[in-house]
Parts: sequence; structure tokens; C-alpha cells
Amino acid sequence: MNDRELMFLPAHKQRQMVVDKEISSVELTEASLRRIAELEPKLNAFITLDEEGALGRAKQADIDLATGTVPGALHGVPIAVKDLEVTKGLRTTLGSTFFADWIPDYDSVAVERLRSTGAVILGKTNTPEFGNREETFTNIAPACNNPWDPSRMPGGSSGGTAAAIASGMCSIGTGSDGGGSVRLPASFCGIFGHKPTHGRIPRFGGQAKPAYNSAGTTGPMSNDVRDSVILNQALVGFDSRDPGSVKSDVPDYLVDLEAGVGGMRIGTTMTLGISDVNDDVATAVEAAWSAFSEQGARVEALDIAFDPVPRDAWWTLWTAGQVAMYGYLAEERPENLMPYTLDMINHGKTLSGADVSSALRDVQNLQLKMHQLFEEYDLVLAPTNAAVAWPHLNPPSEIGSSRNDDEMAGINYGAIPFTMVFNSSFNPASSVPVGFGEGGMPIGMQIIGDYDDDATVFRASRTFERVRSWTGARPIVS
Repeated sequence: MNDRELMFLPAHKQRQMVVDKEISSVELTEASLRRIAELEPKLNAFITLDEEGALGRAKQADIDLATGTVPGALHGVPIAVKDLEVTKGLRTTLGSTFFADWIPDYDSVAVERLRSTGAVILGKTNTPEFGNREETFTNIAPACNNPWDPSRMPGGSSGGTAAAIASGMCSIGTGSDGGGSVRLPASFCGIFGHKPTHGRIPRFGGQAKPAYNSAGTTGPMSNDVRDSVILNQALVGFDSRDPGSVKSDVPDYLVDLEAGVGGMRIGTTMTLGISDVNDDVATAVEAAWSAFSEQGARVEALDIAFDPVPRDAWWTLWTAGQVAMYGYLAEERPENLMPYTLDMINHGKTLSGADVSSALRDVQNLQLKMHQLFEEYDLVLAPTNAAVAWPHLNPPSEIGSSRNDDEMAGINYGAIPFTMVFNSSFNPASSVPVGFGEGGMPIGMQIIGDYDDDATVFRASRTFERVRSWTGARPIVS
């Protein structure tokens, strides 16, 4: 088996090979590093690569196995970590020159738990500054490219992790999602990405400086649904350092993974009552819906509308959070911030207490609407984004039949209108690949579930993967 074939194996199969001693973790990690050396110049997926540290951790994984240590869920498997997660002893930049030389003396909760699985951290993947763009470019690293067409962006803000997995540098990685930052790059790069129920994965150390967390969460990314479920299972659970952490028993997300969708009631919507989509997206997403009815689900069109549009409240709370976390940087050296970050901070500074209070009210009303919706439906299916990945800094001029001029702080919300709804509502949502559109670029579909019902989202994602497998196609750069 060559390096490429090995890196496109699911992580759980790689782990089993290590445990069965068909391959050592060192050999597996060396294969991953060779793939990175070959592909990284074309993709810029990593900000910091830790070759020496990765090989050291792989060697220790092999020693632990030889001395009888019970292997963890990802024992010996190379994994990519987004550079918004704080990593002890390993440079953490948050995608910003302000933190170019920061080597933390602690791990984020997610990294603590990741290490406990026995996974081998390869390094830190590319992200826009503080995760603040739908494209992955910043002032500390070259722009990340999409493996399906390097002239196009991979999405953001977890674009580096998505590019690494889609190209076969590694099989699994972490992202974070505050407005779609796991699901969007998963969709744009043709992989699986999951945004967990808000609060299930604690966020201490997830963006370095604590602040009110209105939307964000760490999330798993992979080519294989089971891999993401395994990683998600390892990361969830209460932590007292995060006041928003859910303090309840952790479900077993694997136990019913193969149970299918028979008997479920599933609502479908192409617009979420928010925005039109391009024809290629509509064609691919609509074709995917039949997979669920074929597997015994009751699939029906969903009539839904929002008033006000959920993005407005999300934008208010997100930019207010930027002031809380990074406003001091704008005071110290505003010229060193990316323009999109500075714009967000400056907008946040214009907000009043009444603005924030109104946004919180609107979010609560949205959450109520979602609770009521999921009293009737087990799942909702909707596009992940309105258009396929576009050339760098050149978003589509039209979405459907309308001009696309919906932009704030440089972010083209017109092409990504659907994801932040479920950050504000706290619902779990996955993006699964459903086909290809303009330029041969991947298209993703969201599978959205009830609050704290990630298990059903995973079941449906696995069902779709089983009957409409997306793993046969490989990008140009792979």
C-alpha cells in the first residue's frame, strides 16, 4: 500500500492497523509527513508543521502499545489541529502576526482530550485571523488553496484542515465552527464536517482569550463519518473551565450509528426562507433528498421563514465578542490586524447595550422556533452554501437570479447564508458531500438535528454515506 492509499484510509482503520501491528505509528506518521512534503507547496494547509514532535509522539505510541498500554480511540493516528486551538509547547498563532511567536504552556480542552486518544498531532492548520473569514487567508501564512482547484479558496475558517484531509495529507482533523467554519470548508472541499450541539465540546483554550461564547464550538472533520463520530465522542463532556459547557451525561454516539433513518420525519428546504441558491447547488442537494426516502424516511418539503433574519443577531454578538477578545489589539497596533478583523472590531465598538440585548432576545426566539420545529421533525436537510468554492477573493456576482452584494467586513454572506443560523440556535449540524457543480467543485448538504441530538445527525450522515458514497472521487491535488 502506497502513501496515498494509506492516507485515504479512514482513521479508525489506520488505528486498527497500528493496534494489530500491521504498521507502526512511526511508519504511518512518516507516510503522512511525506504526503505533506509533496502537497503542502501547492495547498498551504499548515501554518506550523511539527515533524520532530509528531515523530516523537508516534514513537511513544508504539512504545506504549508494546508495553501493554490500552490503546486510545485514535492511537497512533496522525491528525491535523486547527491553529485556533491552544497547544502546549507548539506555536499557536490564531492566524495572526500578533501571536506569531507564541508557544503556550497549556492545552485547550479539546487538545487535552485529543492527546488522551493517543493521536499524533502533526501541526497547526491554516486559518484566517481569529477565524474571521469564509476564506482562509491571513497575514502570517500564504493563502490556503482548494485541492480540487488550487486557484480557488477552500472555505474558512477551518480551510487548512479541510484541504489537508481532502488531499490525503491525513485522514482526520479538528476545526472550529462559529458561523459555519467547519461545515463550509467541508462542503467546499468535499469532506465530512460536523458542528456539535453548542456546549457539548468545551471551548476553554479554543481561541486563547475567554469571552462570551455566543456561537463557537470545536468540531471534527474527516473523509469518513465514523471517524468524525469517534473524534467527537472523545472531545465531548463537561469541563468547569467553560461556563457554557453542558453538564449532563455524554451520549454514546456510536451505538446506533448504523441504525438508519427508517421511520424518521425529515423536512427539506432549499432556501431556509433566507436566500436562493445557484442551480448546480440546487440540483445536487435535491437529488440527495431521495436517498433518505429510499431508506424508509418520510421526507417532505418544509415551509419556514425567519423574522428577523437570524444573521443580524449573529453578527451583532460575533462582533461584540471580537471587541471583548481582541479589541485591545486594535488599540495597540491596528495596522497589524487584517482589515476584516479590524472592521469587525470597529463595528462591535459601535454597538450599544440595547443592541446586544435585542440580539440576545432574537437568538432566544430563534432557539424557541427551532425547538418547536423539531417537535415535528427528526431532521432538516438544507444546502450548506449557496455556491461552490470560488476563485480567491472573487465571490460569485449572482446567487440564483439575484445580484450577490451581501457583504459585511469583506465576508460574502450572500454565498454562505445558511450556516450561522444553527450556530445561533445551538443545533447540531453536519455537512455531507452530495455531488459536484460548476468547475467540478464539490457541493455539500447540511443535515440538522434537534438540540443535543447529534446522534441522529450522525446516523443520517452515515446512512447517506453508505448509500451515496462520496469517497471514490479524489481532487486534482492528492
